[in-house]
Amino acid sequence: MYAASWTKCHRCCRNSNGGKRYIFLEVEDDGDTGRHIVGRGGYPNLKGVVECDAAIMEGVPGRFGAVAALRGIAQPCRVARKVMEKSPHSLLVGEGAEAFAQELGFTSEPNANMLSDHSATAYREYLEKNKPVRGGHDTIGLIALDLSGNITVGVSTSGAPFKSPGRVGDSPLPGCGLYADHTVGAAAATGDGDKIMCYCPSFHVVQLMRQGSSPNEACRAVLADIQRRIGGDKCFEIGLISLNMKGEVGAASSVEFPHTFWSQGLSSVEELVINQQKSINV
Repeated sequence: MYAASWTKCHRCCRNSNGGKRYIFLEVEDDGDTGRHIVGRGGYPNLKGVVECDAAIMEGVPGRFGAVAALRGIAQPCRVARKVMEKSPHSLLVGEGAEAFAQELGFTSEPNANMLSDHSATAYREYLEKNKPVRGGHDTIGLIALDLSGNITVGVSTSGAPFKSPGRVGDSPLPGCGLYADHTVGAAAATGDGDKIMCYCPSFHVVQLMRQGSSPNEACRAVLADIQRRIGGDKCFEIGLISLNMKGEVGAASSVEFPHTFWSQGLSSVEELVINQQKSINV
């Protein structure tokens, strides 16, 4: 995720005790952020319609909410939180997710409002020239640990550019796109969601941390396990981040992967990049 978005995240965290509740609102509802496949301004599906997936999970057992293939709502992670807080269900999709959001006062906007000039142009070029989007997978994933020991992980994405209508990736699926346990820590994933969901990497990372691995060791071990199971030198696009209850962070990726870290006492966000590697040895 690009630096401007994380500057907003940093500002929200510093200025609000409930910062994690509001971070996604600023990032999702920004057309410039959409070119990174998040919320407003995200790339549409094959029919030209923006469909978003989002989820939130708290470390306390049973605290999870998600939406998938949500249309017309520029703050899908806020809707996911409302699913967690207000709905007897954990995951709502499509028309049902949109109707739920409208019942709770969210404004459903025309699809034209969800597109940015950038994403609309990219869609036209795809139709006319079959031009793909460079770096075609991204998700914003955020893990927050507060001073009271509450840990929350959230993810949001508009999904694979020009996907089939109704396609859902790993992001809103617990254990795949995200996972949290207040006794251990949390993890989140980004990349090729159609493949990521086959391996439940976020759950695997948390389980390895439970067994004593550091966040960095856990992320690298999960990536290495996936590579071994696939075979060969290449792996599909996947990035992992994790945070344990001590405040230690970790990450691993099959491609170049920018990620950031901030904690109380730091004056600015620490930006880190994992370089592309052909194989992972642990």
